[in-house]
Amino acid sequence: MGHERRTLRGVELQADRVAELAHRPVAQLRRRDVAIALLTVAAEDALTSLPAIRRGLLAAGNPLSAPFWDSTEAILQKISGHEATFGDVHGWLEATGTEPTAIIGLHVWEEPDARSPLQEEMHARLVGYLEERVAAGEIDPDDLATGNEEARREYLAVQERWMTTPLPDGRVPMTVLLDEQDEAFLADWAAADAEARAALQSVLETVGERPLPATDLSAAVAKLRADISRPGWPGQMLVSFSGRTAEALPADAAELWLTLAASVAAPQGDPLSEEDKEFARAMEWAEDEDLDFGDALDDADGDEEPDEMSAAIAAVCALDHFDWLAVMSSLVTGGPGTPASAADLARYVRDFDPDKIVGLSLAVLVAEDDDFPDEDEDEGADGESAELDPTGFEDYDDFDELSIEGLFLHVTSMWSVLGAIDDDDRLTPLGWWGLPEAMRRAWAE
Repeated sequence: MGHERRTLRGVELQADRVAELAHRPVAQLRRRDVAIALLTVAAEDALTSLPAIRRGLLAAGNPLSAPFWDSTEAILQKISGHEATFGDVHGWLEATGTEPTAIIGLHVWEEPDARSPLQEEMHARLVGYLEERVAAGEIDPDDLATGNEEARREYLAVQERWMTTPLPDGRVPMTVLLDEQDEAFLADWAAADAEARAALQSVLETVGERPLPATDLSAAVAKLRADISRPGWPGQMLVSFSGRTAEALPADAAELWLTLAASVAAPQGDPLSEEDKEFARAMEWAEDEDLDFGDALDDADGDEEPDEMSAAIAAVCALDHFDWLAVMSSLVTGGPGTPASAADLARYVRDFDPDKIVGLSLAVLVAEDDDFPDEDEDEGADGESAELDPTGFEDYDDFDELSIEGLFLHVTSMWSVLGAIDDDDRLTPLGWWGLPEAMRRAWAE
């Protein structure tokens, strides 16, 4: 039998081609092997190939099962009709009983062509372990294929146990994978920091000298020190953001101001500390996903409300390099008196044209959530997800200006306390001098 046969429509896979791709005999092919092979061709060709593959497996005494073939035909039909999501396709793969779940605990498996050698090793080890469990009858792929929720929960539990159990060489898969993931994230973030800092410097050079308003600085710092000496908002919020105690703050006025201003963009504090919660209260307009960063407090009626410190830090951390660079560019270029309300800042992000900054690589600055695939993301005809082009931010239809405004409300409330913006939410001379300097510090630390 030939590996594959050309038809008027395209390519028809044969069972021995599947075996070649899987590096094992037809009689030993697993469901995962067949599924992965089918995804190497267009969905229409995969559907056409099903009868030939089934005949080849049957002839080799390896018929697999009716639930597998039914689920396979169903998903290929969805892919062919451009109705399948990433979650649909990966859920079908996982239902083979030997494909690891995309997200296990805090670990996210990269796509095959993006895996590090360590990820590739651990993924292969886990696949081998799952094959052993299927052979032992501890995992029933038919239960997974038919959507048995209890079977799916146990399937994930089996993987979690393996991921948290030491290997013979002493390594714990979950630990070493998360350590590597953290190192990669920090390296990517440092690269984005460096690029954003360079881009901001380019803007500052265009604007020219921005004098330090010594009188304004002295007045602002005197007020800050008075606020810090009292419990509650706003002093303790700023101190907590800085990750220091009041006593550990710099004595020099400019250093004190810049330290607190830099922490507004890059919080160093712990949003979950009990000290923070003594003065925190709920901010009703905050988005739920922003508030999940902190613990919930029980009020007298038993209702849960998030603490203000947690909400504020979560909101600020949701702002990425692109957001901050857009805002800084607009404020620096506009100078004192530039509108700086939360709504204005969101508008600057919406209208930001990075092409005006020479040498700026937008792909580095726009945060992408590739590690957390969107369950609703459309699939291509070959089962691969359509990806957002980071160079086309201006065409990103999902930009939510109101949500960005809500995130910046935390920022502007603290900028107001710092004296960086006035009562009319306009940039002050102190803010014009200090906010860019604070931002450079935030991206340098």
